Amino acid sequence: MAKKVEEEDEFKYIVRIAATDIDGNKPVRYALTQIKGVGSSMAKLIAQSAGVDESVKIGNLSDEDIEKIDKTIASINEWAPHWMKNRRKDRETGEDKHLIGADIDLVRREDINLLKKIRSYRGIRHEKGLPVRGQRTRANKRSGLTVGVSRRRGK
Repeated sequence: MAKKVEEEDEFKYIVRIAATDIDGNKPVRYALTQIKGVGSSMAKLIAQSAGVDESVKIGNLSDEDIEKIDKTIASINEWAPHWMKNRRKDRETGEDKHLIGADIDLVRREDINLLKKIRSYRGIRHEKGLPVRGQRTRANKRSGLTVGVSRRRGK
């Protein structure tokens, strides 16, 4: 009975990994997907690389296991296969990278600003707030007052 009380004391309701607060009630595989840039298959790979059981709730893990996961995520560019990384052929370095957290937003913003700066078609579409990837604008992407067929009143 005393062991069960100790386990309850050790349970962490919030776990901090890669500058992200993670819900401790979720299994490791699904909890890691709360980190921006980590999907379900990448989370499974991270758990296997760290040597952690992916079906255990992340709040039950010891501090050592959480540290292992954190180190594994920090060194993700060294061990992850190139086809699984989320930034292929980086503009500056030409390398395949995997970005996590706020880095994704920062790099994406920089890429869009570069498109705007060189006045490419996609950059101009971003500036005007129009669809960038060839979607039609007649039926979708409408803003302002609704324009359409109005029903007749007094029928």
